[in-house]
Amino acid sequence: MGSELSGHQSGRLPHAYLAAGSSGFTDFLASFDPSLLPGASGNPRVAGVTPDAPHGTTIVAATYPRGIVMAGDRRATMGNVIASRDIEKVYPADEHSCVGIAGTAGLAIELVRLFQVELEHYEKIEGAQLSIEGKANRLATMIRGNLAMAFQGLAVVPLFGGYDPNEDCGRIYSYDVTGGRYEEHSFHAVGSGSVYARGSLKKLYRPDLDQQEAVSMVLEALYDAADDDSATGGPDLARRIYPVVAVVDAEGYRRLADDELEPLVQRIVAQRDVRPDGPLAPLMPLEPGEGS
Repeated sequence: MGSELSGHQSGRLPHAYLAAGSSGFTDFLASFDPSLLPGASGNPRVAGVTPDAPHGTTIVAATYPRGIVMAGDRRATMGNVIASRDIEKVYPADEHSCVGIAGTAGLAIELVRLFQVELEHYEKIEGAQLSIEGKANRLATMIRGNLAMAFQGLAVVPLFGGYDPNEDCGRIYSYDVTGGRYEEHSFHAVGSGSVYARGSLKKLYRPDLDQQEAVSMVLEALYDAADDDSATGGPDLARRIYPVVAVVDAEGYRRLADDELEPLVQRIVAQRDVRPDGPLAPLMPLEPGEGS
């Protein structure tokens, strides 16, 4: 410890900063000062009581040809109380990937920030970006590091997606609290309203959706989730609070501005005034001779 302090006093970087090691920033932090990792300073649960903390809810994602779209509602809850009406749950991970958060909001945001630094650090050290699978694996390792906090009820369950230049397509990955990583196909949803959002996506998804159709579809799915899940917030037209929607393709990550979302959201709300349960999925036509 004395040598580390003397390095600071002399104006030189401590030895740990100059020693050879892996290109992972979290690996470096774990060896240099583990207390700086998310959840490392958390206090143990007392008398079986989980501390109240804001929780973020529904995140949806879907692929379309040569890209993905990811969206999240804006509500955070703390028990039966709305803790925030305009929390952001979808973030850029790097230039060609994004991550959406569900679970304990504070820990999730801290984990996302560390993940962003992890990917930037790797690129600077190695001179190249991690593959989309490599990014997904690194996030899994970081989630596993939060396992002790998850056992105390402070779980973080993100949804990760991005553009794969090798396959020229979008890819989506989901996780469990132990760091298990699963590649999803076509679409997925996480959070308290995910079961309702996923049901909506099942009916509306088509593999040939264009980008605007994919954006409309995830907005419909979030609306359906908010319709049945009190922890998921619907669009707030009075306050002009709309879901966070991001698209990722060969051109990179882009968050849709509220001015772009507003006409889509208003159209969906207007259609729901006519049909509250949302659009109908077309039924498969009967083949000749069927049903007779």
